[in-house]
Amino acid sequence: MDSTAGLHNYTSANKSGSLRGAENVHEADKECLLILDSRALDRECLASALVDHELGMAVAAVGSIEEWRGKRATHPPLGAILFNLGGRRLTDPGIADEIRRISTEFKSIPVVILADTDDLAQILTALECGARGYIPSSVGIDVCVEAINLAAAGGIFVPASSVLSMRHLIDSGSREIQPLTGMFTIRQAEVAQQLVRGKANKIIAYELNLRESTVKVHIRNIMKKLKATNRTEVAYKLNDLFSDGTLAEG
Repeated sequence: MDSTAGLHNYTSANKSGSLRGAENVHEADKECLLILDSRALDRECLASALVDHELGMAVAAVGSIEEWRGKRATHPPLGAILFNLGGRRLTDPGIADEIRRISTEFKSIPVVILADTDDLAQILTALECGARGYIPSSVGIDVCVEAINLAAAGGIFVPASSVLSMRHLIDSGSREIQPLTGMFTIRQAEVAQQLVRGKANKIIAYELNLRESTVKVHIRNIMKKLKATNRTEVAYKLNDLFSDGTLAEG
């Protein structure tokens, strides 16, 4: 199959692939959803399904962002980007970096991740990389349409199951994190708790499913909030603030 075969304005084609003609005279006025998926059949089927369910945007499906750069002049301005990971994970080599790169390049365009897993750690990592939504492939096409439109309107979509999981973690979880949530974000609180236990950045990154560079950023922000000059001082100040020993438990 030609590498550009997946690049079509799907709102201009009916189910047999022929052009619709007069009923689509206003399609050029619409924004465009860009589907990124290296699997041609998957991206073309998804594009067709989204159009059939009245997404409200033109749809272009390509195998990579590089392919889109060569074709963008022939399509309406982007309203959102849907990056379909399929069975891949954010921890796979290069995936998180690619999401960061796309989110940075298309700053004003929301990037939404579609993936086979609804693992909470994966969702949080995607959002930290700049994604404006995360859709597990277990949802129906109608939910997918609503999630894309929400992101295009400036909102952030995450599956309800993951929100409930996050609430459970916060509620049950861990007394060593709870005292910190008023001072830090949840991620910073998790990193701070690991610092108190004396764990190295590489271990913290592994246990929290983060990149080591991300852990370093969190540590710098923690140090800034505590007015500490090094990680030892961070641990000392945290232990001093919470002298009941809850941070060292677990």
